[in-house]
Order: sequence, then structure tokens, then C-alpha cells
Amino acid sequence: MDRLEAMTILLAAVDTGSLSAASRHLRVPLATVSRRVAELEEHLKIRLLHRGNRKVVLTDAGRSYVASCRRIIEEIAEVERTASGEYRAPQGELTISLPAVLGRTHILPIIVEFQRAFPDIRMRMQLTDRFVGLLEEHVDVAVRVGELPDSNLIATRVGLIRQVLCASPAYLKRRGAPKTPADLAKHDCVVHESSSGSSGWEFVTDKTTQTIHVPSRLAVNLGEAAVAAAVAGAGIARVLSYLIEDLLKSRSLVSLLEACEPTPFPVSIIYPSQRQVPLKLRAFLDFAVPRLRKQLGYKNA
Repeated sequence: MDRLEAMTILLAAVDTGSLSAASRHLRVPLATVSRRVAELEEHLKIRLLHRGNRKVVLTDAGRSYVASCRRIIEEIAEVERTASGEYRAPQGELTISLPAVLGRTHILPIIVEFQRAFPDIRMRMQLTDRFVGLLEEHVDVAVRVGELPDSNLIATRVGLIRQVLCASPAYLKRRGAPKTPADLAKHDCVVHESSSGSSGWEFVTDKTTQTIHVPSRLAVNLGEAAVAAAVAGAGIARVLSYLIEDLLKSRSLVSLLEACEPTPFPVSIIYPSQRQVPLKLRAFLDFAVPRLRKQLGYKNA
């Protein structure tokens, strides 16, 4: 039995929640995943997992063993980084997880510029709006939009993103501009379903937060689609500020009720806490953080 392989499979099963999910994540047959975990339990003479229909649950002994496995895997990774020279010069592969649109519009140009400056570093970009587990999915660094939960990840604030209410000049000429959030009840609204989760939009008035249930004539599941609909005159949309910066400057869209906007979302670069940061990661952080702050107009850093 390859114990290192078995430990890796066990950690994947715990982190993904089931043996079948670990099989898909590792691209290993489910029979192999089950067999490796069983072999590990037989070798240790203890039960590590309670296997349910949908998820696995660690036993008391399993919790202690998994914690030790994580330390061992991290120490091995540390040895490999040292051996490969990652602490002597910025080199190797750097995997970064990015929100899809923000990554494409604001961060990809920085990455291209970074690679010109550091030709020995290869970049692997994951453009996804899913919250990726950095340790579990072997991601070196990520950009996150929104408040961060408490964790052992290191976070650096690089910006704030507003939720902007906007409409085209043609729509406003036809229907007039809302003067208060309550006026939205008389307007056509374009709702981004995946971001709002409901037909309610939050506003801040007189230092209190209120939710306005807006009438949606058009619902979309992409922020870019909401922008396009607003430009086409379909109604009033609420979108993230970085999606419409150029459209506001060109007056293709007009921002509305700015004084009532909710608290902006923070944008952070995060990476796992580790005893020594590889030079490839340190080089990227030093390069990308000031440039991204400049792009996002973050002046409170």
C-alpha cells in the first residue's frame, strides 16, 4: 500500500464530503478510493470514517489522524518547494482562482504583464465564481469578492466594489428617473437572480437598511446580461461597479440613487498561511496588489 497516496485520498474524501466526490475530484475510480481508505484502516487497525449514503463522517480517531495527515502533506509540499528552488528564485507554476468577469477584465492583463517580468513562472488561471478551497484544490492564491469567513488564510484588501443602480438615457427619458428606492415599484427592473437570490434590493436610507421588492420584467443569471439589458433600455438594473465603468464614462448608462447604495463588497487576495512563502507567490503579490488597487481605485490601503 502506498500510504502517501492513501492519505491524499482520505483527505480528499473528508474535504469533499464523500468517497464519490473524492473520486471525481481526484479522477480516480470510486473502487480505488474505497479500497485505499479500507487498506489504510486495516493497516492502522482503526475505523477512520463512518460511511453514510451521502457523506462521510470522521470518527474520533479519524479526526486526529486526518489532522496529522494534513501536517505531513504540507511538510512534504514544503520539502518539494525547497528542492525545486522555489525559495531561491521566483519560478515554477502558480495556480490562481479568480471571479470570472473580474478576472478576465481586471486581473488577466496584470497576469500577462507579470509573466513578462517573470518568464520562469507559469500561471494556471481558474475563472470561476465558485468559492474554491485553496488547500483542498491545490490553489496557491485567489481573489475573492465579499466578506471573508474566519480562517487560517492570509487576506490582503485590494478594493471595494459597489452595487450600482443604472439605466440607459433612453429608458430614463421614456420613464423618468426614480428619486427614492420606493419609486422602483413603478419601473421595469432587470434582476440578476444569482446575485440577489430574490426580487429584493437593499438600500441604505437615513442610516438604516431597507429591502425594496422590485417588479422584475426580466431576470438573468449573468451580471453581463443585466448590463446588456440595461444598455438596450430594458429597465433599471443593479450590477457590480466594475462591469459598467466604461459605460458610465461614455454615458451609455446613468447611475441612480447613489446616496442609497448598500455597503460595498470588499475585494481581497487570499493565500494559505505557511511557514515560508514561495518566492513565486511573493513576487506575484508584490506585483499584483498595487496594480489591482490602482485599477479598482482603492485609496484606503
